[in-house]
Amino acid sequence: EVRLVESGGGLVQTGGSLRLSCSASGLRFDDYIIAWLRQAPGKEREGVVCISSNDGSTYYPDSVKGRFTASSDNANNTVYLQMNSLKPEDTAHYYCAATRGYSVHEAICGPNGMDYWGKGTLVTVSS
Repeated sequence: EVRLVESGGGLVQTGGSLRLSCSASGLRFDDYIIAWLRQAPGKEREGVVCISSNDGSTYYPDSVKGRFTASSDNANNTVYLQMNSLKPEDTAHYYCAATRGYSVHEAICGPNGMDYWGKGTLVTVSS
């Protein structure tokens, strides 16, 4: 059984930082691209970052570029999302997801086509 478990969400003030973790089990880590996606109230789910543990490729949308950084710990099947300079508009449920692939490109870093999903963790940024 494939499981993706997120942790690290919480309440933080504007300008603060949080680090999310996604622990994967039941899948061959090297065969998948790991994504972080988020969904704010009343909005569609959007990709925040995709990262490949194979070639280290990443994709970040402009909304988080320069503030969010993903990293992969292949030995522990874990992907981290370091979020800095948080803004109230970053408030959302953050989900970890996985899709088969070797290298990241923008087209795959969205909610469609993901094979597995975690249950999510809530990030709230107060103003």
